[in-house]
Amino acid sequence: MDPIRNPYAPGAGQRPPELAGRDEQLRAFDVVLERIARGRPERSLVLTGLRGVGKTVLLNALRSAAVRRGWGTGKLEARPDQGLRRPLAGALHQAVRELGHPQPDDVDHVLGVLKAFAQREAGTGARLRDQWNPGIDAPAVKGRADSGDIEIDLVELFTDLGGLAADVGKGVAVFLDEMQDLGPDDVSALCAACHEISQSGLPVIVVGAGLPHLPAVLSASKSYSERLFRYQRIDRLARPEADRALTAPAEDEDAAFAEDALRAMHAATGGYPYFIQAYGKAVWDLAPRSPITAEDVAVAAPEAEAELAVGFFGSRYERATPGERDYLRAMADAAVAIAERGEEEVDDIGSVPTADVAAVLGKKPQSLSPARDALLKKGLIYSGERGRIAFTVPHFGRYLRDQG
Repeated sequence: MDPIRNPYAPGAGQRPPELAGRDEQLRAFDVVLERIARGRPERSLVLTGLRGVGKTVLLNALRSAAVRRGWGTGKLEARPDQGLRRPLAGALHQAVRELGHPQPDDVDHVLGVLKAFAQREAGTGARLRDQWNPGIDAPAVKGRADSGDIEIDLVELFTDLGGLAADVGKGVAVFLDEMQDLGPDDVSALCAACHEISQSGLPVIVVGAGLPHLPAVLSASKSYSERLFRYQRIDRLARPEADRALTAPAEDEDAAFAEDALRAMHAATGGYPYFIQAYGKAVWDLAPRSPITAEDVAVAAPEAEAELAVGFFGSRYERATPGERDYLRAMADAAVAIAERGEEEVDDIGSVPTADVAAVLGKKPQSLSPARDALLKKGLIYSGERGRIAFTVPHFGRYLRDQG
């Protein structure tokens, strides 16, 4: 098969040629945009799921839908070591520019509030060289979004942004990836701002994406967050959708998959979108001709697995310390032990009791808390329920066992 015409795209956050299985989310978001445009109340949106299910791709697709409707949009990625002010200011600066408000004075006022919000991170009385300049020409507005209390400031900022958008009959949407990495104060402030905007009926929404435990993070910050956001779990693709993710791009290049090849591909990928793209690319490059067969899948599987071992699994494994790696391997071994005992069904993410991990390592659970907490902060594992942990990356346990 011609590698130049290979349609598959196994890149981080890179949109696949066929965005299969996400029609429901796209339609629901169109309804949200239309309701807000008509002044109807709507909740902000939170997407949750494992690594590799396409949350970032879907987040970008939703943003494109907002852009097509003339909304002001901005996107940022939360980081554990970074506060919210600077990246949010950069994202909202772009959103204001996209709105195309006809009154320069009104725009400059909101930009001035945005600048004050951003510069407040350096603290009052900071030297000029320590102040961050967000690239906004308008002078900072004093006494608005610059109190130093992130919750107060964010409410004031969103209120002014919402008013600017309402003037032109549009809205502002903030797209926030890796939302679980926000600090506690920033999470609380974001919830409070969304709550205030919802009550005021202003056209501003937040669309967040994060790991499966994100709802628990939000709930721990504000008890009303369960009613504040519309939660959507993004999961692996069902067999028909996984097949379409493979066959539709192939048909565009005058190629096809045999039925046995599709069965083999689904068995290998488990329906996870990132794996579908990785295996699709490897199979296309190595298959001699169309239609692609199960034998072609078997030949290409080692190359696909080697690519995943380096770019998907290995890059995350390398972030762990030796002690943390021992904990990860113990999780994988505990899942195998549970399966052999037949006590419960073991899922693809290797969800296991923390007590079983401690038993594998021959240590008390309390002594392993530092390693577990570090892995939680690094986003390599998560706790979906008390006393249990799981990998954030599907098939990670299998990768660890293959490494020996």
